[in-house]
Amino acid sequence: MHHLRIMSCEQFALRWGWVAMVLVAWLGLAGVAQAETAEPEMTEEEAARLGEEFGIVVGAVDEDIQKELKLQRPQGVAVFEVIGNSRADYAGIKVRSVIKEIDKREIRNMADFGQAIKKAMKECNFTVGTYESADPGDPVGWGVNFHFVGCKRD
Repeated sequence: MHHLRIMSCEQFALRWGWVAMVLVAWLGLAGVAQAETAEPEMTEEEAARLGEEFGIVVGAVDEDIQKELKLQRPQGVAVFEVIGNSRADYAGIKVRSVIKEIDKREIRNMADFGQAIKKAMKECNFTVGTYESADPGDPVGWGVNFHFVGCKRD
């Protein structure tokens, strides 16, 4: 027959305290490891630099750009310039388009853009989803276009 033994708080702490200390230490180390592997915060300057490395000069879609391009929301990254003979140029990305997605990752702002393009440029092939005018003279005919970005050319 088993007897239920009642322990005082002090007895419990002495017996099981080491388990609690091991758990706390393990959880603390797991948190440190997780923090070290998290992506560092992306600045607008770094995102812009990565954009130029890809072959485009970009900026956040603000309210002025939203009005000019007649967008529903000030979201995404606007393309101001495409650098000739770049991966972006070969993929057919156009000036005045708005980047909404890179490799199925939604782009809401410059930080999203920077993180996504940094990861994508390490790959040989990826896609860029843009919202752009079907005809530069037609302010109404906008649509989504997906650009295939191939391997970097030398």
